[in-house]
Amino acid sequence: MQRVFALLFWAALGYTTPIAENCHGSGVTYHGINANQVEGFLGIRFAQDAGGDNRFKPPQPYTPVERSTISASNPGPACSQELAKEQHGLSRFTSQVDHISEDCLRLNVWRPNGTQAGDKLPALVFIYGGGFTSGFKDNVLYQPGGLILQSVSNGYPVMAVEINYRLGVFGFAQSAALRQAGSENAALRDQRLALDWVSENIAAFGGDPSRITIHGQSSGGLAVGMQIMAFGATRSYPFQQAICESQALEPGITGNFTREAMAAVWKATGCNNTGIDSEATVECLRKLPMQELLKAQLDTASSANVGDIWLPVVDGVGGFLPAAPSTLIAEHRFGNISTMMGWCDDDALLFTPPSIKTPNDTYTFISQYLPEMTESHVRELLSLYPPSNFTASHDPNGRVELAAEVYRCGRIFRDILFTCQPLLYGKALREAGNEVYFYDQNQTMFSPILEHFGLYDEGVVHTSELLYVFGNLSKFDIPGLPYNPSAEDFLLRDQESRSWATFAALGHPSLEGHNTLPGWLPAEFSDDNYGVYVIGGPKKGCSGTSGSNSWARKAITEEKLKVRCGFLNSPDIVREIRY
Repeated sequence: MQRVFALLFWAALGYTTPIAENCHGSGVTYHGINANQVEGFLGIRFAQDAGGDNRFKPPQPYTPVERSTISASNPGPACSQELAKEQHGLSRFTSQVDHISEDCLRLNVWRPNGTQAGDKLPALVFIYGGGFTSGFKDNVLYQPGGLILQSVSNGYPVMAVEINYRLGVFGFAQSAALRQAGSENAALRDQRLALDWVSENIAAFGGDPSRITIHGQSSGGLAVGMQIMAFGATRSYPFQQAICESQALEPGITGNFTREAMAAVWKATGCNNTGIDSEATVECLRKLPMQELLKAQLDTASSANVGDIWLPVVDGVGGFLPAAPSTLIAEHRFGNISTMMGWCDDDALLFTPPSIKTPNDTYTFISQYLPEMTESHVRELLSLYPPSNFTASHDPNGRVELAAEVYRCGRIFRDILFTCQPLLYGKALREAGNEVYFYDQNQTMFSPILEHFGLYDEGVVHTSELLYVFGNLSKFDIPGLPYNPSAEDFLLRDQESRSWATFAALGHPSLEGHNTLPGWLPAEFSDDNYGVYVIGGPKKGCSGTSGSNSWARKAITEEKLKVRCGFLNSPDIVREIRY
């Protein structure tokens, strides 16, 4: 507790000269900034410029000059992606990017005021989402100051790191020539190099390299899932724990979505006079100006897959992903990593077409999303979700807003993409001796904002947990948009951010006598509910047999996870889902 009081004392004084010394083991010093009771070191290079001859290649470590002093006050550019077209309303969060470059492989380090080398604080490293085509470490939604201050107040302070990685064709290019050169999965290799940097240098900033937790949301959660199985566990891991939010795996990784996207980009450039798999094509694409290659990617963006298009690829023996994820899971070829995995209650609803009206519409949507699934298996899947279990919603004037079939399709979509694969992954992690915690986020602040834009009854949508996890609801206090957080929202902000920090510090998310989410127990794989913890809402609490909340148990029981996910996670269906 003396350490906590010291941190609060420095925060009260407005400590403004953060320094990290003797980094890289070569006497390098970083000078950071003070920002509202936390200290930040921004835009630290962990890799060389990924443009020019380095495009598509694995990232090359960046080594500062020995005994140099480096200003870490500028976050630097985002990686190549579409620039912001406007800056109002929700676009403040979805399209903030106004500066891009291939020289983007940088990270930020944040810590409580007064933190010094030797303090050995646990570190949370965040990997952003965005469908692997957008996102950057400096998005306002991901800034960890609130989480850090909540951790200090709770008695177990943590520090935080945010990393950039390459996107789209720049990070996920696929071809035979790239595979032979060991250059596929460049984005995942960016993340791994950043994690290695954190493991090697975080002690100089006051962190503990033996207590590093990686967490990511959406495609960032998928990235975390990939990092857990990186290199088939043939190498040591630069982290000890992981949190996958709204994804851990994804259909299509062993399919052709990315291959087709790569072919479309190739055809849209002047590099299409040689085969897509040739070294000459790779060299031609390397020589294109960044904006020309990015334009080809954006102009050929396909809506054929309602999930992500640019995906990781199985790059063979010795590669980052040496076998299909399902194979690595079945063979327990993953790290000895304790995990939290979860989803939002209506995670897929915003991605489900509101034009869906009939069971045949749902059949068509699911068939297009899973093109390798047989007709009989699609119909068997849909039979597990009787239409009578779902009801329509209405706008304030009584008009039907969303048909009952939209909710049915959205729940099927959610289970395929966000729910059942984590249950499969988590079961294997537990069998290997690791602690696993599951959650269902059932509270959101987005409903009034969505209603402002005419979207009613969308439920607890994708990204709903982020404001609570990062501990700052005011990020959505935007002029012109409704902002009326309730007492329940402020309570959940405190509890959820402290649970994430407590997991990073102690390895479990609940701590009696502290303001964390109460009674969150490890997963129960013998139980029909898997011990899923319901976060927020009127039915919050542990749904497992060891829990005491009957409302939470009833809510999760109604989702029939054992039966539905049992089907989706069966070997034949996994092969058809293609991961």
